[in-house]
Amino acid sequence: MPKLAIVYHSGYGHTAKLAEAVAAGAASVAGIDLELLALDAQGELSDEAWTRLDGMDGIIFGSPTYMGGASWQFKKFADASSRRWFGQAWKDKLAAGFTNSASVNGDKHSTLHYFITLAMQHGMLWVGTGMLPSNSKAAQRDDINWLGAYAGAIAQSPSDASPDEGPLPGDLATGHQFGIRVANALLRWRPA
Repeated sequence: MPKLAIVYHSGYGHTAKLAEAVAAGAASVAGIDLELLALDAQGELSDEAWTRLDGMDGIIFGSPTYMGGASWQFKKFADASSRRWFGQAWKDKLAAGFTNSASVNGDKHSTLHYFITLAMQHGMLWVGTGMLPSNSKAAQRDDINWLGAYAGAIAQSPSDASPDEGPLPGDLATGHQFGIRVANALLRWRPA
């Protein structure tokens, strides 16, 4: 059975909620062995979690966007992944990513492009959303991909919203659909 991991950092709980939506989408696809791995407050994973990541067929990266980029905790994880780079341990795995910030734009694409660069450094293959944006006059804020991302799933949580209030429902639904897409891509890449 193809193995998929979601490795993410969440500072306040909003990105964790998006990670759970992506995971729920991926888990809804039959034939996927899914694992959700949260980085701790210091950007650390256990040695056992690193070993499990090495055995995955696909890895989805997630981080909030802070000051136009991934959180320092995620960057610490990414830097530590260079040990895998030397042996090309993640080469030919599928990769994807998601992020959340308080602003509608918030330079979230800088975070996604950081994930893409990380994946390319490892020789991974990137999966985008494959979703058209909801950008017509009739579009509503809770439509799928209202924020209009192609490179990965993005979400917005108002700065004064608790994790119970954000990300907004349409962004969580987008994350769910994104999880389905990545899981289906993994099944095509690594059939059960």
